[in-house]
Amino acid sequence: EVQLVESGGGLVQAGGSLRLSCAASGFTFDDYAIGWFRQAPGKETEGVSCIRNSDGSKYNVDSVKGRFTISSDNAKNTVSLQMNSLKPEDTAVYYCAPCYWVVGVGVFLESDYRGQGTQVTVSS
Repeated sequence: EVQLVESGGGLVQAGGSLRLSCAASGFTFDDYAIGWFRQAPGKETEGVSCIRNSDGSKYNVDSVKGRFTISSDNAKNTVSLQMNSLKPEDTAVYYCAPCYWVVGVGVFLESDYRGQGTQVTVSS
């Protein structure tokens, strides 16, 4: 059974940092790219970052470049998202899921599998 479990969300002031983690199980980790997506109330889901576990290549969308860093630990089957210089507009439920990216376009869901999400709230 595929499982993706996120942790690390919370409340932080603008300019602060949070680190999200995604623990994956039930599939061959190296065969997939895993990414982070977010959905704010009343808005569509947005892919923000994606990493290919087989070779470590990664992609961030423009809105988070220079602020968010995605990484993976293939030994632990985890994907992390270090979020720095957080802004109120980063407030959303963040979840991890298999992903792919199109350079210059965005990060997209690869399948229907996703975690339950973790809330990130950035106060101004």
